[in-house]
Amino acid sequence: MAEPARLCVTNQKGGVGKTTVAINLAGALNDRGRDVLFVDLDPQGNATEGLGLLEAYDAEPPTLLDALVDPEGVPREEIVYDHEEMDVVASNVDMNAAASTLAAEDDAELRLDRLLTSLESDAGADVDVDYDFVVVDCPPHLGAVTDNGLVAAQNLVIPALAEPTSKRSLELLFDYVGALEMDHDVEIEPQALVANRIENTNAADEMLEWFEDALPETPLYRVRKRVAFQRAFSAGSSIFAVEEENDMREVFASMAETLDERLTSTRLEVSA
Repeated sequence: MAEPARLCVTNQKGGVGKTTVAINLAGALNDRGRDVLFVDLDPQGNATEGLGLLEAYDAEPPTLLDALVDPEGVPREEIVYDHEEMDVVASNVDMNAAASTLAAEDDAELRLDRLLTSLESDAGADVDVDYDFVVVDCPPHLGAVTDNGLVAAQNLVIPALAEPTSKRSLELLFDYVGALEMDHDVEIEPQALVANRIENTNAADEMLEWFEDALPETPLYRVRKRVAFQRAFSAGSSIFAVEEENDMREVFASMAETLDERLTSTRLEVSA
């Protein structure tokens, strides 16, 4: 059985629509017939809410934080929730203590990797756990929790606004990623850059050109503002699970197709 491809959706700058990108990328992969595990690492729990699992956010322990502290000690049914499009490792209010809790643990940056390995190969589970993709939604800041997402996934999907402030945020992100690569002897590769909430302005056009020049080998996807994203969020799903025409579906479908073709071939080579 091939190991699933892991994707980390991250940008330490808040307000870039990171969770919207993560949910709809996962929905697009599911729409292609791929089995997806979605992990909400953000203590704010926006993705958990946007997938209709708000009750999980307020659930009693054991929660995701307990599973990160003891990756093999928490039963999967305590933290993995069913959703029509994907399985979901829900965030929880306890995750607000994750940064300080993980900082006190040995191999703190590897806890998510250990947890995912356990969930991906849980032979004792009374469910099919043969995932094709794991999509990790990180907090909008750098630190111990995001480190776990980056080191575990090693494939980046980066949402960014088409505005000048994104230049500095991307520079900071890649400097940070470079340090993690050295510390853990891994390669963390950008797989997609998502220009999100694009508006029809000259400044946006200039930033799109800058994105292409700054990351010429990373596919750039252009996502424009659409109220359909908020309606799908309120319905607890991606835009692929609602009966509504939306031109942005094609953007996410294209992203999913490219990632599927690129990373599926890689994971099959590794498992061979």
